[in-house]
Parts: sequence; structure tokens; C-alpha cells
Amino acid sequence: MTAYVLRRLLGVFPLLALIAFFAFVFMRTAPGGPFDQERALPPQIEASLRARYHLDEPLIQQFARYAGDLVRGDLGPSFRYRNRSVNEIIAQSAPVSLTLGVVAMAFALLAGITAGVIGALREHTWVDHTAMAMAMAGLCIPNFVLGPLLILVFVFHLRLLPPAGWGGLEHLILPAITLGAIRAATIARLTRGGMLEALEQDFVRTARAKGLGERVVALRHALKVAILPVVSYLGPAMAATLTGSIVVERIFLVPGLGTFFVQSALNRDYTVAMGAVLFYSTLLVLLNLIVDVAYTLLDPRVELH
Repeated sequence: MTAYVLRRLLGVFPLLALIAFFAFVFMRTAPGGPFDQERALPPQIEASLRARYHLDEPLIQQFARYAGDLVRGDLGPSFRYRNRSVNEIIAQSAPVSLTLGVVAMAFALLAGITAGVIGALREHTWVDHTAMAMAMAGLCIPNFVLGPLLILVFVFHLRLLPPAGWGGLEHLILPAITLGAIRAATIARLTRGGMLEALEQDFVRTARAKGLGERVVALRHALKVAILPVVSYLGPAMAATLTGSIVVERIFLVPGLGTFFVQSALNRDYTVAMGAVLFYSTLLVLLNLIVDVAYTLLDPRVELH
């Protein structure tokens, strides 16, 4: 396993290099620029700014300069946030997005696995139908609709939670539920299907024949196999949760990386957008690696090559 992990980690660098190259080219060749404004700058000032940030150089030379800085861990200065580097922006905002993403996935796992297990153990009963109906609702309602609905209920009607902002635990609840709802729905359906299949396996019949209670059979034996599809889903789900937080962060005014990513796209702030792309890409690759390793720990039949 150690050799496999090292090979995967070494493969991260060429992959990120390709992502950086294509993202760089697409951003720099897109219409508009970081110094385009409603009132055009005087030509001399714009030329001075472009020279300061090396935007007057050929595209390949710009990328070579950027790649050299990237190797040293320098993501460059922001074009719009004066006197701030991209490293500072990511260091400040990424922990906020990661915290929101982790809490959202924790909610998704807790709610989804619980609903899936209960639905499978109470198959074709009202409990099962209710759990799957809620899962279907979670799949169908987009987060930009669910977020305002939760604000309407828990803020304006019940007056239990703050509407927006970032600070204590109470600020995490609504955005985490909004962000994790669709993942919880998918996990519930995967868990239910996995549990129904696992409960029909021979090892479950053997456990029942030994006199073990149904709860012990389900939670200690069947769930370990039933959870495998969920583990496979966690890598892309976590990545989608973090990147999907962009909309949720805007709704709840969370000062995460997604907010800066949106603003960088609107402002043509190339370096901030590149930093966000590379951060999310690295996160996606590492999460998929962690999921592959976790899969083998749960199922010894799977071999890593």
C-alpha cells in the first residue's frame, strides 16, 4: 500500500501542472482583463499596470514566470485586493470553506446513513417510504432554493438561528444543512441499497444463526459491507461539497474561498482564480486517494495496484 500511495502522490504533480497550464491559458485568453472598468483607464496608466504585472509579455513567457513562482509556493499578488497575496487570501478563506464542508459532510453522513439503515430494516413500511421521500426531496431541491427556505423558517418564523455571517456554531447550522442535504439524500439511497443487499448475504445468515440480535447483525456485520458504496462516493462528494459551497457561501455571507473565487471571476483577478482552481484540484486528488485507501481497509478483497 505504501508503494501505491507514493506512486499516486508522485502522479499528482504532472496532473496539477496540466491543470495549471490549461486554466492559465483559458483565463488569459478570455475576453476582458483585470483593469477593465466602466470608465476606461488612461492608456499610460493601463500600460504601466500591465507592465507591473507582466501582462504585456507573451503568453508562454507569462506562464513560465507563473510556473517558476508556483514551484516556490508563491501564487502571486492579487490584482484587485491591493497589498494582499493569493497565499494570504487562501490561508484566510480556505479554513472557513473546509470547516463548512466538513460539517456539511458530517451532517450528510449522519443523516444519510441513519435514514438508509432504518429504511432497509423497515423495508416497505411507512418509515421506509418517509425516509426515501425525504431523500428524493433532498435530491430535487437545489441549494439556492433550500437555503432561503431554511432562512424563512428558522430565522423569520421560529427566530432560532442567525440569517447569515460567520462566528459561532449557530452560524454553521443552516449553511451546513443546505450544503449537505443533497449529499445526505444520495448517501441514504446508497446505504439502503447496500444494506438490503448485505442482509441477504451468507455471513449475515450465519450471524443470525449464532443467535445475535438483529441490531448487532445490522450494525456490526451488514453495515460494514453496505457502507462500501458510500465510501466510494465520499471522494467526489466531498469535492463537490467544497466546490458547491460557492453558492451557499454567497447566500449566507460566509467569508470562504468560494466567495473570493466568484469575485475573482467577475473581476478577472487571474491569480486569485488560479489559486482557487489549484487548491480545489489538489483537494480533489488527495480526497480520491484517501477514499481508495479507506476502501481497501474496509474490504480486504480490494487490492491496490
